[in-house]
Amino acid sequence: MQLPSNPFKRSLDGTPRYGCWAGFGTGYATEILATTGFDWLLIDGEHAPNTVPSVLAQLQAIAPYAIAPGACAPVVRTVNHDPALIKQLLDIGAQTLMIPMVDTAEQAEKLVAATRYPPHGFRGVGGGLTRATRWDSVEDYLAHAHEELCLVVQVESRTGVDNAEAIAATEGVDAIFVGPVDLSTGVGHAGNPNHPDVQAMIRHTLEVTHAAGKAAGILAPAEADAKRYAQWGFDFIAVGIDISLLRQAAVETIARYKPDTPRPTSSLGY
Repeated sequence: MQLPSNPFKRSLDGTPRYGCWAGFGTGYATEILATTGFDWLLIDGEHAPNTVPSVLAQLQAIAPYAIAPGACAPVVRTVNHDPALIKQLLDIGAQTLMIPMVDTAEQAEKLVAATRYPPHGFRGVGGGLTRATRWDSVEDYLAHAHEELCLVVQVESRTGVDNAEAIAATEGVDAIFVGPVDLSTGVGHAGNPNHPDVQAMIRHTLEVTHAAGKAAGILAPAEADAKRYAQWGFDFIAVGIDISLLRQAAVETIARYKPDTPRPTSSLGY
């Protein structure tokens, strides 16, 4: 059996790819999202109640749609930089990982090493125990696994922006994803990622990432933001969050029948 191709990595061809956060933590909800036309889905292990088994269930739920026309590709976000967790996620078949809060090239280098087998890293060998090897059916998996991996690191602090050029230049880093909410909060503009100072930092990160020949992504659930970032040249943009979409639809639905019902607003602007 050949090493499975990574549909997300293959999709990064200069055309904006639009994705959605999958935060419910269930394969059923994520499979619904996979049928709606999004190019990619972020299985969120940082802020959503996901565990390794629930991530596995969602990878399995997306799998049939990742190889169909108009494929929907999975991306898995870790909760931290823990190499043991990275190993587990790779072993269950995640091929694209997004790692939050990367501030330096040294951190990026350690994350790359966690995804590589010796002598290029220190990923442990699971062999026939792992879904990634199709239970030891993939030929020469140890030698070729890295070819279909995609490592996305998140820049979401002033330090990360200052070091974005070096982070993007790190061999083995495939893309940088800007976290505008954390970034704006960390630089003193909480809830206002559209502040001119924050926008300048975002654009700087995009430019140095592209200069390094890497892809750049961002979270932008507000339509005007997403369109602006697409015009700037961002390669992959998260334009929805499943929990927010459900909440908004529910609020709008009940308001049609109970117009006096309070309509709470988001402090984040979406």
